[in-house]
Amino acid sequence: MGSRHQAREWALQILFQYDIHKGPGLWLEEFWKPLTPDEDTKIFAERVVAGVLEKREELDQLIGTYATNWKVSRMPIVDRNILRAGLYELFWMVDVPAKVTLNEAVELAKGFGDEEASKFVNGILDKVLATDTRLERKRKAALGVRSKE
Repeated sequence: MGSRHQAREWALQILFQYDIHKGPGLWLEEFWKPLTPDEDTKIFAERVVAGVLEKREELDQLIGTYATNWKVSRMPIVDRNILRAGLYELFWMVDVPAKVTLNEAVELAKGFGDEEASKFVNGILDKVLATDTRLERKRKAALGVRSKE
């Protein structure tokens, strides 16, 4: 298995470009040219990107619900795309533990965002994980609680 952290970095960079260019284009083809990803890493990055693009409207509604006093459109591009990717992982990537998703999102925010980005991202994702009933299974797994199933 390749590096999922690297895959998340690449996914974030691609999502950032989608926000700038408002869609795919030559830039996407050019993005991969200088890189030498192994198959698993590239597949994971593309899975995150495709999922975020497919669920973008729903993800933005979630972000808007939990990011009080913030409009998603006014958030820094990096922050909103880290949140989109993190929420996509939490809700639609059942094979990724919540702790991993939160830790990776915070690390991305530290590496690509400003000083406050990691706190902001952590706060939103943590609040969603703690309160959204659809994440009950992941919440219990993060706390080490065994399911009765």
